[in-house]
Amino acid sequence: MASRRTGRVTLVDLAERAHCSVSLASIVMRGAPGASEQTRKRVRAVAEEIGYRPDQRARALRRSSSGLIGVAFGVLQPFHAEVVAGLYEEIGGTSYEMAFSGVVGPVDDHQAVETLLRDRCEAIIMLAPAMGVRRLSALAQEVPVVVVARPMSATGVDTVRIDDAGGLRLAVEHLAGAGHRRIVHVDGGTAPSSAERREGYLEAMAGLGLEERSEILRGGLDEEDGARAAAALLELPERPTAVTAFNDRCAAGLVQELQARGIDVPGEVSVVGFDDSRRARTCPVPLTTVDQNPRLMARLALERAIGRARRDYLATDQVLVPRLVERDSVARVG
Repeated sequence: MASRRTGRVTLVDLAERAHCSVSLASIVMRGAPGASEQTRKRVRAVAEEIGYRPDQRARALRRSSSGLIGVAFGVLQPFHAEVVAGLYEEIGGTSYEMAFSGVVGPVDDHQAVETLLRDRCEAIIMLAPAMGVRRLSALAQEVPVVVVARPMSATGVDTVRIDDAGGLRLAVEHLAGAGHRRIVHVDGGTAPSSAERREGYLEAMAGLGLEERSEILRGGLDEEDGARAAAALLELPERPTAVTAFNDRCAAGLVQELQARGIDVPGEVSVVGFDDSRRARTCPVPLTTVDQNPRLMARLALERAIGRARRDYLATDQVLVPRLVERDSVARVG
């Protein structure tokens, strides 16, 4: 059970034996909030069984400066890639370096963060994490956490995000200004920010007197989700003339499926995305979309992460103003 390298039982050994994450084992052994009483009893029992004792030297080392800012991001998300590119641009003017941990396939937010904790990162930037609020609050007691592109009420967690509801209102109002009245929304399913964007869509439709025509179709994060939503859209009793999509990938999949089924975009159906990622510009019909300003998000997130690592700031919620970028995917009707 002891580490081959050090010959002693480590926190990693305890986590593996107790079938929990390293951060959760750390929470229990430090007596910090964020774990159930049942979990605390189980982890402590395992610690006693295997002879684990907290390493005070390691704790002191963690508190010392490593010069690393950790970044957990979705490998397959183009918008995340643009934020990462912005972080690379901004880090050069500081004394810090970045450590990256990708969320992809079997590697979720929890595992990505574990890697960054092992690297002794002084603060962690998480791009649109799916991790629960309680776990994020618990993590923030161990290391400063900055969440990007997700509304968040976790205690002690910084957020840098767009006004998601406001962005959808911009999209709906733009379509209405082009004469559209049958406007549906393809949402993001359970993805972070999906609820806020649904709310913005419904508020905008109500504000325009179109509440009775509101229609929300289940979508998701990627092109396949958009394609499925396009098929569902064509089954509606009254075909809409315009669609707002959760993000650019979903919108691109929707455009491609509509075109494959012989529907002209934007001639018969106009489409608006969200993010202003590269996917919006490379879509077969360049997308009108809502810009989240990923470079500004990156600059603010890094500033917050470094400031929190140096204990210069308190956690705050920074909300950016969305901007509509007009391209070729919207046509006038009427």
